Amino acid sequence: MPVYKFKCSVAITLIFFTAHAIKSQGIQNNYTGEKGLPHLVIERSMIYSPDTNWFYSHHPSITYFKKKFIAVWSNGYKDEDNPGQRVVFSVSKDFFHWSKIKALAIPSVYQDTQNVLTAAGFHQYHDTLVAYYGEYTKDKKQTHLWAKISTDGEHWGSPIDMHVPVNPNHGPQKTKSGRLIISGNFTFPYTDDKKGLSGWKMTSFYPDSLYKEDNPDTYEAPSKVLGLPPLCEGAFYQTDDGIIHMLLRATDDGWKGRLWVTESNDDGEHWSIPTETGFSDNDCKFHFGRLPDKRFYYVGLPDTLHRSERNPLVFAISQDGKFFNKQYIIANDVYKIKKDGLWKDGQYGYPHTMILNGYVYVIVSRLKESMEVIRFKIPPKK
Repeated sequence: MPVYKFKCSVAITLIFFTAHAIKSQGIQNNYTGEKGLPHLVIERSMIYSPDTNWFYSHHPSITYFKKKFIAVWSNGYKDEDNPGQRVVFSVSKDFFHWSKIKALAIPSVYQDTQNVLTAAGFHQYHDTLVAYYGEYTKDKKQTHLWAKISTDGEHWGSPIDMHVPVNPNHGPQKTKSGRLIISGNFTFPYTDDKKGLSGWKMTSFYPDSLYKEDNPDTYEAPSKVLGLPPLCEGAFYQTDDGIIHMLLRATDDGWKGRLWVTESNDDGEHWSIPTETGFSDNDCKFHFGRLPDKRFYYVGLPDTLHRSERNPLVFAISQDGKFFNKQYIIANDVYKIKKDGLWKDGQYGYPHTMILNGYVYVIVSRLKESMEVIRFKIPPKK
């Protein structure tokens, strides 16, 4: 499998894209609809639902640290990714009862206007919990990745600059070597610092000349130059052969109902040319991972008949990391919005997962307004 980290002109890059285009590695699912699929037995808890203000909630992540569940997400006044958007967190000891939300980070001010913050997940190292978040201006410029550390999950230190211009999709995830990789839109910074606080290096399947920063407004321009659909919001898993499979959302006018994939066989330093997979997608963020029994899993929205409705929420399992042929319905009920806002749609938005004590935990936004967590037992092998 050829992989490249281009540092050349766009003209030469186009030649590479033509000469070295690879076929998909056969990653696919078999979702055709929820009819006939088994429904998982779930437990659920509403972490946060707004009452009088702060009506936008999205980009969630969840972790378990020192016998506490900790959830983090982006929280805005009403509209998506508008100035003043902050990052908040909530804590629970029993999954069902959650603390009142507190601000983890407040945006700074640039030219008399508040910046925008986006929650970007967690990383644990020994007795330290690290929380990450992206920041950029109202015009989506000057992107920075920040981190804060805590020893109890409730009290946080000062912001630490990670020195990479990325607004992550998911927080750092370990590879087999112990290296940490952040899933961005089209960049995938990595570090060998086990703490996840320094040494981050930018990498992408795009040549360096095509981008300066990675945030929700920068993924489309380089795709047009190279004739690719707009690709963003990656999530990855690694198979036993060492290959890292970074699945990507194809969105905007490039959405054809399928995920794309870029792959690395050198621990995330170089990435292959993205190709379309056979994995269906509703035009939404998703999450991949690996179960304790070594099976691979996906949580997301694979329906293609009702684009962007983001319903039902589905759990899929694969034995080999290619064919996700065991499908389950996690949830499909309808949440009613309290206050309309910009881009506030999608019943189950931007799932993030965690495996703990035989359970899969899934945190999702509900119509980008409320925050819910769901858990279910890992389905047994059959």
